[in-house]
Amino acid sequence: MTDTEFRAGFACLVGRPNAGKSTLTNALVGAKVAITSSKPQTTRRAIRGIVHRDAYQLILVDTPGLHRPRTLLGQRLNDLVAGTLSEVDVIGLCLPANEKIGPGDRHIAEQLKEIGRTPVVALVTKADTVDKGRLAEALVAAEALGDWSDIVPVSAVSDFQVETVADVFASKLPASPPLYPDGDLTEEPEAVMVAELIREAALEGVRDELPHSLAVVVDEMVPRDGRPDSAPLLDVRVNVFVERDSQKAIIIGRGGSRLKTIGSTARHGIEGLLGTKVYLDLHVKVAKDWQRDPKQLGRLGF
Repeated sequence: MTDTEFRAGFACLVGRPNAGKSTLTNALVGAKVAITSSKPQTTRRAIRGIVHRDAYQLILVDTPGLHRPRTLLGQRLNDLVAGTLSEVDVIGLCLPANEKIGPGDRHIAEQLKEIGRTPVVALVTKADTVDKGRLAEALVAAEALGDWSDIVPVSAVSDFQVETVADVFASKLPASPPLYPDGDLTEEPEAVMVAELIREAALEGVRDELPHSLAVVVDEMVPRDGRPDSAPLLDVRVNVFVERDSQKAIIIGRGGSRLKTIGSTARHGIEGLLGTKVYLDLHVKVAKDWQRDPKQLGRLGF
């Protein structure tokens, strides 16, 4: 195949929080490059996942869910989405089949109308959660929401039409040689991926208000001195930031039990990501009202 026949480019998944964007990103890439959670606003970075096929290379940008911001962090996340939309070749709007079209979906659809010539594909996600009748209703509702280039029902969990989504996206890409080496799955630095895995573990089973107040920063990742080449160990030192002392108590748990669970869960994922044994050193700190403080947002990577 010549370079003129090959296609390569960028696709962006958008939608309101918890619409299935991260789960679909991981399914398309075939590996975990974006964290998932039942909590809204889990994603805070434009994670790039790279889909390699014989005829095309698709670079997926998984954005934070668009929402009406209540904090400076929320506004910066929305700005991140807007900046991403202006740079991609195709946009996928995720609309969960198990929920009716709501004001948030309509708000995003209106914004997408202003993008211009960029094709938008309506993706009716979570198709495995409804019966055929409900799925048909969701497809009709998606069609009525806007003038889409395509409408595709998909389930990342049951692998229903995931490859169809990739092919539909690829049909919108320009002719181009591959943009990344074969085998690359993401351009995210390892430290960012490690921080995201820890945040995902910390989000499990917490109250609704905590996810927005949780930030994770990897302070250091260094090989342990004196270890044999056959049994290396990586020391990973991490700070978990919350906004209030009461939230710190939630993360640590009684006698440190919850922090141990977070560490154990995250360490398993980190060792899979890095391919080596890890000693994970977690510290929970309070950064008061960091979501509303420009200086603290900058220090925490936002």
